[in-house]
Amino acid sequence: MIITREHFLTGELNTRSMDVTQEQLDRWRNGELVQNAFPHLTDEERDFFVLGTTKEQWEKLYSDIREEE
Repeated sequence: MIITREHFLTGELNTRSMDVTQEQLDRWRNGELVQNAFPHLTDEERDFFVLGTTKEQWEKLYSDIREEE
């Protein structure tokens, strides 16, 4: 299924294909914890649902933080 989420900091829309069903998506949207609705997804994939971030965006964010230290 193609999923689009908004990045929690930038508002940028990110889209990716994910191995989820409509039923799982509905359960998550109705308040089920992401780890329970999508137990087969990786932490990175779950972050995408919750925060709208990609792996590349996380890496850039952390590298920016490290540079400030």
